[in-house]
Amino acid sequence: MQSPEKQLQKLGLSLPNLPSPIGNFAPFVLHKDLLFLSGQGPILESGSLATGKVGADVSTEQAYEHARLTGMVLLSSMREALGSLDRIDQIVKILGMVNAAPDFLEHPKVINGCSDLFVEIFGNRGRHARSAVGMGTLPGGITVEIEAIVAVRG
Repeated sequence: MQSPEKQLQKLGLSLPNLPSPIGNFAPFVLHKDLLFLSGQGPILESGSLATGKVGADVSTEQAYEHARLTGMVLLSSMREALGSLDRIDQIVKILGMVNAAPDFLEHPKVINGCSDLFVEIFGNRGRHARSAVGMGTLPGGITVEIEAIVAVRG
């Protein structure tokens, strides 16, 4: 089994800086062997957040990429919490929220962007339980927000 850190390098991916929380909460909490990651959004190369209503002014394909970018921010959070992605034993669960138009029905296709990234990086340890839901709005109008629960090796 290849190291997640080496797999990240092999894919030529570099993680973004973890944004500071806006409010009185932590970006992650490590409790015993579980790491709880606060919800994160998609950070574009410009440093701004991807915004818009999926199914209206953002396509499913664009939102898939936004979910992938959000997964990159979650990986940054994991690394900051643990020092290395190699300490991840299993991605246990993600909750993916889509800022969706009322008639949008492809929430799972959007959140696959994050799920696919986690499997690329962690292999079978990246396969997780998941919820993908639509929201009437998300903070700052971001297209997606994703949180995660991760099992950690000692």
